[in-house]
Amino acid sequence: MKSTSIRRAIVPGTAVLALAISGCSAGNDNGGSGSGLSGTLNGGGSSAQEAAQGVWRAAFQTTNSGVTVNYDPVGSGTGRENFISKAYTFAGSDSALTTDAGELANAKKRCGGEDPIEVPAYVSPIAVVYNVAGIDTLQLSASTIAQIFDDKITTWDDPAIAAENPGVTLPSTTITPVHRSDDSGTTTNFTDYLSQAAGGDWGYDAAGVWPKTGGEAAEGTSGLVAAVGSGDGTIGYADDSQVGDLGVASIKVGSQYVAPSAEAAAKVLAISPRVEGRAAVDMAIQVDRTTTEAGAYPLLLASYLIACQHYDDANDAALVKGFLSYVVSTEGQQAAADQAGSAPLDSALQAEAAGIVDKIAAK
Repeated sequence: MKSTSIRRAIVPGTAVLALAISGCSAGNDNGGSGSGLSGTLNGGGSSAQEAAQGVWRAAFQTTNSGVTVNYDPVGSGTGRENFISKAYTFAGSDSALTTDAGELANAKKRCGGEDPIEVPAYVSPIAVVYNVAGIDTLQLSASTIAQIFDDKITTWDDPAIAAENPGVTLPSTTITPVHRSDDSGTTTNFTDYLSQAAGGDWGYDAAGVWPKTGGEAAEGTSGLVAAVGSGDGTIGYADDSQVGDLGVASIKVGSQYVAPSAEAAAKVLAISPRVEGRAAVDMAIQVDRTTTEAGAYPLLLASYLIACQHYDDANDAALVKGFLSYVVSTEGQQAAADQAGSAPLDSALQAEAAGIVDKIAAK
């Protein structure tokens, strides 16, 4: 049985990160205090990006001393809403802009009639986390996970769980599934995985708002992790970089069980197709959740940065271009990998994202 015995801790605050990576940031392409950039850049959205955003903000602000970057981890859905309403100059989202309820069209209106930019910036596995006394390792298929979260499997010693964990003494403890209470890109990716990979055992479409009524819920990644950690028999889903000391299940891929890792998630993203019908500046990816490739981990989130191609205010344009250029640069991607446990974009995706961001300008 495979298990992850050492979990990455939640990344420390921005001030500490600035000290930790200021030496690395000195060599980026955004210049130093003489870069000419100044002012405040406001963004927010994905709570899964929170740790990586701390890394990126600290490095960028250290290199550009006249700049303050604010990032509010309010959840992907609220982030997209606040970008469309112009409350944010850019947004982070664990799912691409949708065509539902005119979201993509409204983002285009916000950007003066131009297609919005969407580039992947943060790739990370989503961990199935649990807190069950006496259970140190756990293996689960998509079908079993779906039945747990659909309240069809209700105790930890259920035969379906036992069959996947031979030799493990499972307690009769009641299972308490915990889901996100907010509109969450992590939920979108989790439910997309279940709808594609669970073989009909998940009867709901992918959605950012949890599709079932009732059950225990918590706001944001940190809230869900805390809720799972505070009870016995709990199970949930969260960005792997932020799960702390919770137990983490290995999921079935083909005939093997695979633990979450940045490398295993990146492998899936590299072989996944693009969403059809998107503009050239929109890199929305349709993640292949049903791959059986050895060592792949298809329960992942590809988190995006959303911005406009042109801004009315020249300083806004310069700040968005400067910050996003750092984030998608090879240096920015490696900084997040080192400090926040994400997977760097592969070279082809990184180069494409950098080329799109480089087009940001004032009207």
